Amino acid sequence: MGDVLPDLPASGSEADGTAVVRVLSYNVRSLRDDVGALARVIRACAPDVVCVQEAPRFFRWRKAVARLARAAGLVYVTGGATASGPMILSTLRPHVERAEALLLPRTPGLHQRGLATAVLRFGPAVRLGVVSCHLSIRDEERYAQGRLVLDALASLGVSHGVVAGDLNDRPDGRTFGLLAGALQDGWAVKPWGREHTTRLGDPLQRIDAVFATRGVEVLGCGVPMGLPGVSETDLRAATDHLPVLAALRVPVGG
Repeated sequence: MGDVLPDLPASGSEADGTAVVRVLSYNVRSLRDDVGALARVIRACAPDVVCVQEAPRFFRWRKAVARLARAAGLVYVTGGATASGPMILSTLRPHVERAEALLLPRTPGLHQRGLATAVLRFGPAVRLGVVSCHLSIRDEERYAQGRLVLDALASLGVSHGVVAGDLNDRPDGRTFGLLAGALQDGWAVKPWGREHTTRLGDPLQRIDAVFATRGVEVLGCGVPMGLPGVSETDLRAATDHLPVLAALRVPVGG
């Protein structure tokens, strides 16, 4: 995997009252692969919040999600089957002020899509809106969903927020551009680690991303290949996407 990648800033409260929050976005392919490898990758990334895509949606899905959360040292916040795949997990660090799973309008013949949303408070005064999404493979539907993602973020009613997920679109696509125009694209602002999020050996594409509102400082964002504890073996075994990890300094208020 090459040189060891320097870690991102650790999560925690800053002297000025701001909070450093580590956000991980990860398409887990319904936990059909090696859950142990997946949990090891997540733990090594030390996230405060995990925006999951393709969480289990069918028989005993809650049991499967609980197994992953327990193995990764996290707790369930919202989503999964109730959002048709997107889900939010977190550590015990943030207080969950509210959380909701939303279903998006469905195009006949296409997969039902949804959003997992939450408002998390870090310490006494830092509030962060979170949206986990997995957008359509069809351009027209995907673009409409991109607008709904921005609406969902705005509806959380907080000043600072993050959108993370599998966009099924590249940076030169119009839906990716829609989100990047309204928000900060973490990789473009402060690249760290690897850029492309497709499975190792597949054609290189960046279709997974973490975006943040303008007032949030992006300290680094990218695929954590080379991060201590994140092995290529586990990345290959865990799922068919690579994770995106971002460290964000979130201001007081919201």
